[in-house]
Amino acid sequence: MLGGTGSALAQTDSPVCAQEAREQAQRLLDFHVGGDDRIFIEPEVVEKAPLRNPANPKQSFQVLEVRGMILKGQYRMRLIYYRFEDSCVLMGQEILEYASL
Repeated sequence: MLGGTGSALAQTDSPVCAQEAREQAQRLLDFHVGGDDRIFIEPEVVEKAPLRNPANPKQSFQVLEVRGMILKGQYRMRLIYYRFEDSCVLMGQEILEYASL
């Protein structure tokens, strides 16, 4: 793991949509850094507190956090999914580079 301490709703079992989140994190980081075959995505996926759907307060989204790196750069990615039956529908994503400026 790239650092940080405990997390909200951390689970020992992989959360639903974990595999999709790892795959999407790989694509997101690849897009963000302009394509590089040295990208590494951590295997751990952490479920964070759910996010309420701004268009429908009765619905909530699953938020999964994945960490990755390329060379010395470290990144935190959060993938936001809506669970629809047996599907994981990607609703949003964010990427943040760890840096001390």
